[in-house]
Amino acid sequence: MKNRIFRSLAIAVLLFAVIPAFAQLPEKLAQFGNISGIKKLEVSQRMENPFKEKYVMFFEQPIDHSNPAKGTFKQRVVVAVADYNAPTVIITEGYGGAYGLNPRYREEVSKLFNTNMVLVEHRYFLESVPFMQDDTTITPETLNWDYMTAKNEAADLHNVNQTLRKVFTGKWIATGISKGGQTTMFYTAYYPEDLDVSVPYVGPLCKGVEDGRHEPFLAEYAGTPEDREILKAFQVEFLKRRETIRPMFEKLSAEKNYTYKISMDAVYDYCVLEFPFAFWQWGMKTSTVPDPKTATDEQMFNYLVRTSGPDYFAEGGDSAPFFVQAAKELGYYGYDTKPFKGLLTIKDAEGYLNKLFVPQSQTFKFDKYLYKKIKKFLAKTDSKMMFIYGQFDPWSAVMPVAPVKNEELKKKGKGRQTMKLYIEPNGSHRARISTLPEPMKQEAIATLKEWLEL
Repeated sequence: MKNRIFRSLAIAVLLFAVIPAFAQLPEKLAQFGNISGIKKLEVSQRMENPFKEKYVMFFEQPIDHSNPAKGTFKQRVVVAVADYNAPTVIITEGYGGAYGLNPRYREEVSKLFNTNMVLVEHRYFLESVPFMQDDTTITPETLNWDYMTAKNEAADLHNVNQTLRKVFTGKWIATGISKGGQTTMFYTAYYPEDLDVSVPYVGPLCKGVEDGRHEPFLAEYAGTPEDREILKAFQVEFLKRRETIRPMFEKLSAEKNYTYKISMDAVYDYCVLEFPFAFWQWGMKTSTVPDPKTATDEQMFNYLVRTSGPDYFAEGGDSAPFFVQAAKELGYYGYDTKPFKGLLTIKDAEGYLNKLFVPQSQTFKFDKYLYKKIKKFLAKTDSKMMFIYGQFDPWSAVMPVAPVKNEELKKKGKGRQTMKLYIEPNGSHRARISTLPEPMKQEAIATLKEWLEL
């Protein structure tokens, strides 16, 4: 038995060894039994340092990594080759990955250092949904959501890494944006040995389904006092014009076939409550807000719809898997209804996530285990991690690292040297390395270069 195992291993090693160095990626991947459906993708030659090859494929993944007997599903992965010996960026997507098929797409860190790129679509999104791949009668309403967990998503990434690192021999960098930034943190915490560097962008870490830190952030910190007063005045006036503006909501909903789990008046209320969060998240300017004293109903309506429209609260969107996971373990934000007492039709906004967004009649109980795990990991890890945030992004209210550096420890060469935090002044959820002020940007790039030893 031992001799047969040894011969099998020897043959596998030999097969890998005899693959020519100049072979294209499909030839290199042919030795692995967990990859299927490889298709070549177009690469734009208009990019700086265009990829040499690019493919989309599917990885066979356990539905439940702790119990493989539950079956498997196919997870969509996009792989782009710059140089097989160069570093590899693995994009820990938190949602669907269809954008990776675009011939011109290249992730920021990959572009900065001309690395290989591996984009992993998150389980339960688009082409990577367990169960639904084999049963067309299953819908988001009847889907089994038990396996939509950070532990499973991290294990998905680990499997992709363990396979592809046999082909891409350089260092590995995990990065993601927003929910993808959360996924970067989770992957690093569960499998730190997989990675040499992690770069989570604007990733929150919430401690509750309605965390409680976003509301004071918006009320007391985002923008200037004058900015915050402009937004509040807009909200108050919008609520006062309910009778004349609500028909516009009804017309838009009919035209777009929007349906809701709540009344139109409640939708109206929630759009107004969501307004400042969306405004600061996407980095809008108060100079663009219509003046409530002179603006027409149509101007008010159009501006709010562009900022926090009713489509966000409509049923049947592609974000259902996110809301399920938010209700279970990621957490979310709440709304402060007190400033609008007497103007809202809803009594309060407590429990709105389960009430409005999860694609089932049942609710999910939030478990704080993930918040505790990541906080504990970040407090002790020696992993090289670079966090990027925008100053006024509401998600920065729940950043997992302290925003104040201990300069005394830094001068003495003590303290955490493997964790870097960069906050774009006045920045939003669009904060990236490229949007940082030039000195900060150059420092971040130099740090990554040092970590990658380029």
